[in-house]
Amino acid sequence: MLQSLFVKNLALIKEVEVNFKDGLNILTGETGAGKSIIIDSINLALGGKITKEMIREDADYAFVELVFCIKDKKQLRLIKDMEFLMDEENQIILSRKIMNGRSISKVNGETVSISRLREAAQLLIAIHGQHEHQTLLHKKNHLEIVDEFGKAELEPLLSKLRVAYQEYQKKQQLFKESKMDESKRLREISLLQFECNEIEEADIKPKEDEELEGKYSFLLHAQKIISVLTAVHDLTAEGSESAANLIGSGIKELAGISSYDEKIQKFNEQLVEMEGLLNDFNLDVAKYIAAIEYDGNEISFIEERLNIINHIKMKYGQSVEQIENYKTEIQKKLEIYQNYDAFIDQLMKEIKESKKEIEALCHEISEIRAKKAALLANRVKNELKDLSFLDVKFEIQVKKMENYYSEKGYDEIEFMISTNPGEEVKPINKIASGGELSRIMLAIKTVMSGNDNIETLVFDEIDAGISGRAAQMVSEKLSIISKNCQVICITHLPQIAAMADFHFGIQKNVENNVTKTYIHELKEEEMISEIARLIGGARITETVLKSAKEMKELAKRTIKY
Repeated sequence: MLQSLFVKNLALIKEVEVNFKDGLNILTGETGAGKSIIIDSINLALGGKITKEMIREDADYAFVELVFCIKDKKQLRLIKDMEFLMDEENQIILSRKIMNGRSISKVNGETVSISRLREAAQLLIAIHGQHEHQTLLHKKNHLEIVDEFGKAELEPLLSKLRVAYQEYQKKQQLFKESKMDESKRLREISLLQFECNEIEEADIKPKEDEELEGKYSFLLHAQKIISVLTAVHDLTAEGSESAANLIGSGIKELAGISSYDEKIQKFNEQLVEMEGLLNDFNLDVAKYIAAIEYDGNEISFIEERLNIINHIKMKYGQSVEQIENYKTEIQKKLEIYQNYDAFIDQLMKEIKESKKEIEALCHEISEIRAKKAALLANRVKNELKDLSFLDVKFEIQVKKMENYYSEKGYDEIEFMISTNPGEEVKPINKIASGGELSRIMLAIKTVMSGNDNIETLVFDEIDAGISGRAAQMVSEKLSIISKNCQVICITHLPQIAAMADFHFGIQKNVENNVTKTYIHELKEEEMISEIARLIGGARITETVLKSAKEMKELAKRTIKY
């Protein structure tokens, strides 16, 4: 679950920390107080898009941090599979620092890419925004909902289907690329044979280019190397002023006085050691000079060989390994074109077998989807009845699309509903209003809440477009969901606010001509006052306060029940 949210220098927030609890966490506040900023903050920490305008005007950066404590064993295993460092309390911390339109993301102190941050976030929390119910207007989303509901049985088959479909597409593409007339096939054979022969005749050995370039550079500068080494040898080994003679003289001088003091004796020994090292150095230099063989013909040979190698590299790859890989590929193509009819027959056979495998998987997946869709529809229908859809019909149609399939199968899924007695079910996008869509989405979320391993659900004004009895039923559904997982909900309805296990107030103050947003957990009396504000607006009378208190007491009895 989400333990805490820390926000600094984001929009109207200078610095805020919120400690959420297990159960139903409700956030309320005046219009414009900054409720949306809380959701934006969470979205940012989860890898959402950033803009420079998000940072407070008087700040250089913005910072958001989410601290989660994982209780679900499967969720914990999935997080550990991502190889994040975990402490004994199974905490995972997501943070993001935003600076001038760019950001630094971290998971448990480790800097990560946005994609990796989002991958972790998907396992921890799900945010359902105030416009999410609009996704129900698109049929492709209906398929995803059914597949999520039947994930345990469907995912292994869908995984197999993805692999089989990708392999099928590769074979189809290969067939398309390989199809050609006889004259083109012969031209391809001639070209491939030429390229293969050119590579084989070059006979480039591993690292041959590097070795030849090193040797070429050495031979090209051999005269200069010999000249410099000879001068060094002369300075250290020959002549009255050479280093060897000067050290020898020093040894003779010290020998005459070394018996007078032990330190002088050590100086003498050090010079004798230097003389030995210098003699070894001179001997090695002399041998090195003597071993140098300068051959103009060898330079010409190396130049010619390097020209051949560079020509092959320019055409077929920048390394011996790349050239060999290219050669292997053209040999495969050559074999195909030389045995073209047999290859095409075999490929068509494999395509037919792949198609047969895909169709079998699609059929199996479709049968499971039909069963899961019927079960999901029945459960959603029951939830809708609790949400004041008194005579509702809700069906999920699963249809096979003719002459079409993809890596998701060949099914087209559509949610159908009738909200009035005597009316036949119709596509949900044809008849449902905004308020009805909100309640339908909540019914789906209620059914799905125990179907995954996500411990935290965030609802941003899921109550849009509803009031009265419907609002009361929505509040009860949110309470039910919060029994299985942590729920964080932003609302403007008193019925939902009254159901809170924990209630947080968001307010906006102006200090020194600077607008700031604050958030704090409300105590019992403050909860009553906030519910009264939601009921009565600007004017809070004793009657309104009494109604708010009764609403809170009723909610407590409902939660207990």
